[in-house]
Amino acid sequence: MGPSGGPGVGGGSPLMLEARHITKRFGGAIALSDVSLEVHKATVHALVGENGAGKSTLGRIFSGAVLPDSGEVVLEGRPVRFTTPREAQRGGVAAVSQELTLVPQLTVIENVFLGVEERRFGMVARRAARHRFEALVQVAGLGLAPGQRVGDLSVADRQKVEVLRALARGARFVVMDEPTAALAADEVRQLLDLVHRLARSGTTIVYVSHALDDVLEVADEVTVLRDGKIVSTAPAGTETTESLATAMLGRPLDLSFPDRGVPTAAATPICEVRDLARLPVFSGVNFSLRAGEILGLAGLIDSGATAIARVVAGDLRPTGGEVVIDGEGGRLSSPYAALQRGVSLLPESRRDEGLFMRRPIRENVSATDAGQVSRLGFVQRARERRLVNQQLSGFDVRMASVDAPVNTLSGGNQQKVLFGKCVFMHPKLLVALQPTRGVDVGAKAAIYRLLVDLAAAGTGILLVSPEIEEIYALAHRILVLRRGQVVLEVSPDQVSYEEVMAYVLGTAPVGSGPAGLGGPG
Repeated sequence: MGPSGGPGVGGGSPLMLEARHITKRFGGAIALSDVSLEVHKATVHALVGENGAGKSTLGRIFSGAVLPDSGEVVLEGRPVRFTTPREAQRGGVAAVSQELTLVPQLTVIENVFLGVEERRFGMVARRAARHRFEALVQVAGLGLAPGQRVGDLSVADRQKVEVLRALARGARFVVMDEPTAALAADEVRQLLDLVHRLARSGTTIVYVSHALDDVLEVADEVTVLRDGKIVSTAPAGTETTESLATAMLGRPLDLSFPDRGVPTAAATPICEVRDLARLPVFSGVNFSLRAGEILGLAGLIDSGATAIARVVAGDLRPTGGEVVIDGEGGRLSSPYAALQRGVSLLPESRRDEGLFMRRPIRENVSATDAGQVSRLGFVQRARERRLVNQQLSGFDVRMASVDAPVNTLSGGNQQKVLFGKCVFMHPKLLVALQPTRGVDVGAKAAIYRLLVDLAAAGTGILLVSPEIEEIYALAHRILVLRRGQVVLEVSPDQVSYEEVMAYVLGTAPVGSGPAGLGGPG
């Protein structure tokens, strides 16, 4: 038996899909080169690889979003050539990605059946839709209210709606591309449980992900791609995170976190948060952050951690309290106003909030401090290129040149460019929201090193991540938040990771902090 509860790899399970000698180029770059692959029915087949390895391109070919230049796809023994996602849906193939495609203003049930509504006399048959919805929910094992507005749902619940949409269209084969990238730890658990249930019910899943631990838990079989070619395909039970990382990179990777060092004890606070509130999300939050210190805010999706960080960065307005930067109070009315005070925000979504995707790399990086590259109001291109190249030289960004548009880069390289943009103006404080979201293990290791080096150079860092292990390994101090309240302030040197997680998950009683700590400070 495989992890999904199916017959396991090969074990008598017929083929759902074959990719035969697939090649795909984008301009002069080869995304996939002579790729052949077999996916068995009612199993979870994972695709892993570095950013730019070709795994998402292969998944998009399966789901009709991209056409291969050569080769063929065989679905249930029949060659197919899907030219659009709609054609793929008619053939029983659907996609669920981190970039959700729902209509926020519509209800759950309206989104699920949008475009495939059953009609009688020209009107939507609402009673029939309700019966179909209940049947889908039972098959998938989901608890979603049909009348709830999608715009009011969490990201995790929206992804459940995407899955129901796929099932409503008769999908027997679902491609999931980075489905956990935007999820908190508890939501990841729900998503993985859903994948297991779908496979047990007969749905075939291709699961594209950077999260190797999740892959090993959910997949029956794992294919590793590197530079557009398949390196290996093996049962998930024979792999480890270390073996997958080595296959992805072509060399062993130290998966340990870098030494975070020790901030100078005499360093003065560069940021003080005093009785901060943004009702109803959080209230009564107090902390200080010194130069060279990494302070982690840890909590579940409803903890208020992200909202606190966004208030500090001027992206949200508080309903009470204040943020003091270098001894100077006053409201930070916008991220731009915060930049003028030395506070830089690294947002959660590089695509929606962080980068100008069609603009050159150099323009993106220099955007936070145009004064460095301008004279008399005019940008000096040669100086901009030199300074941006200098800025990115230690970031290992794989690019043709700084004149290339950002959208020509892989996700991991885009994230490094975003990091370069956020520190181009040499901030006193970097507010980092999910700095490793949607990047592979190699890029993660590079970003961890960048954060630690930045702190060592004297920048204060406020770190928020759904991966609590990142916070525990990188932060000098951790504030654990639960439902908008700080329930624990602790140094990772004084407490185990398991104890921190107990507070994050709410299984440890509030006020019963480790000896000598006693809860929030």
